[in-house]
Amino acid sequence: MDDINLHYRFLNWRRRIREIRDVRAVRYRDRWRNMFRDGDMLRYHGDSDEVGCFVSGRPLSKKRRYFEVTVNDTGVRGMIAVGLVPQSHKLDHQPGWLPNSVAFHADDGKLYNGSTVGQQFGAKCCRGDKIGCGISFDSDDGQITVYFTKNGEEIGSVEIPASPEDLYPAVGMHSLGEEVVLDLNAEWRMEEDDGQMIVDSHEEDWSRLHDVKVTGTLLEYMGKGKGIMDVGLAQARRPLNPRFHYYELEITDAGEKCYIALGLARRDYPKDKHPGWNKGSIAYHADDGKLFHGSGVGDPFGPRCFEGDIMGCGIMFPRDFSVDGGDDADDFDLDVASSEVQNNLYANNDDEEEDEGEDLEGRKVMVFFTRNGKVVGKREVALPPNGFYPTIGMMSTGEKVRVELHPLSG
Repeated sequence: MDDINLHYRFLNWRRRIREIRDVRAVRYRDRWRNMFRDGDMLRYHGDSDEVGCFVSGRPLSKKRRYFEVTVNDTGVRGMIAVGLVPQSHKLDHQPGWLPNSVAFHADDGKLYNGSTVGQQFGAKCCRGDKIGCGISFDSDDGQITVYFTKNGEEIGSVEIPASPEDLYPAVGMHSLGEEVVLDLNAEWRMEEDDGQMIVDSHEEDWSRLHDVKVTGTLLEYMGKGKGIMDVGLAQARRPLNPRFHYYELEITDAGEKCYIALGLARRDYPKDKHPGWNKGSIAYHADDGKLFHGSGVGDPFGPRCFEGDIMGCGIMFPRDFSVDGGDDADDFDLDVASSEVQNNLYANNDDEEEDEGEDLEGRKVMVFFTRNGKVVGKREVALPPNGFYPTIGMMSTGEKVRVELHPLSG
């Protein structure tokens, strides 16, 4: 009976995740017209009588409140616009021209706020300049403060009546040769002296970071990327539990090899080993789609993952599962019986002190993995004495992921 209940609970969670992903898939669809897009590069592709416009599928939010555009080429007239628009913005109009949109225009340095008539705002922009746009949540009465930057310095700000969920990053162009590089994951720290908010570093979410840099919710690999010993590891401060049982990452940059691993590991997992390679861990690897469970040899499991894909990992906890210490504890002891389990080490791991001696096996739980909202598969594993901690590994130059530790909460 318990197995049947667990099976139906798993099916219900899979359906819930799929429904959430279906909504996000529609909402998070980028749109563009009269533009050529190649990754983060946007180039005007019209006849100069038509506006080219790009609108991101993801609105700005408290976790993603700023973006930047680097001007690669100003083209014939440099009519490049950077700003925010509603999701329904017409792609044949420059950002800022239509109601409920606001934008800074590079060709004349003017701010356009729901009108085709702009107001002088800053200096014109040239090739190589970086134009940024973000939102602040300090305003009251339903007003949102939108600010613009140029080369890291704030140009100015304006208040508009809008909700953060209604403001989508947008780029406009209107002459031959115009080209920009779009960075939707850019971070900009505002100075406290200006009375502005400082972007949350989220470093307190992670107990261990090895060759990984945290900027907001973005994790960036900082290692050498030359061999299997150059693993970058990020391990969350708190283990998964019945309240927060699932987490996700989005691959924002696959880097050279996309050696990105998403999984769970014991608290004292070796910092220079990919999740899944050593005992007390399990992980889904993006580069080959294999599942690694306490071994350097993976099993065929699911499809490979690429830039833009969202990978998820969770635990189906039994109904009678309990922890000592509460959900907010940094660690906890499980109320389960323990038994011995054989060591299963990755090659050449004999010098790891953490892997010497006996490994205690705890209660069995069902771990599942998802890709873009669809369940890839599941595996029954033993829970370590202190629980399973969200653990992410990276191993090639340029890899970046955006992590949401509690995507199903709230």
